[in-house]
Amino acid sequence: MSAWIEIGKIEDIPLRGARVLKTGNGDIAVFRSVDNRIFALQDQCPHRGGPLSQGLVHDWRVTCPLHGFVIELASGAAVEPDEGCAERYQVRIKGGVISLFLEAGLEKKARREKVTA
Repeated sequence: MSAWIEIGKIEDIPLRGARVLKTGNGDIAVFRSVDNRIFALQDQCPHRGGPLSQGLVHDWRVTCPLHGFVIELASGAAVEPDEGCAERYQVRIKGGVISLFLEAGLEKKARREKVTA
């Protein structure tokens, strides 16, 4: 069963930074833009699997630390001329608390984990 899972507060994520949520199906990178928007993507660059959570966040994009691929945070799509897409997760914020919409199986482990550095 899919569910909204609370993962932490906006303040848990630094401006222009990311934190990682461990799930049963891989890590999810949760990003915070300079204007306090929150985005969540699979923590794996579509190019060669680099950890997007360790990339440089700028505007509503992240640059992969391995090979410089630029990924749109809102969609997960690579910016041209790069190609590919990182899976995107739905985000909701209520009272400063971040929740992600996770598919069945992912939410069980995520309930025990919080976003980490």
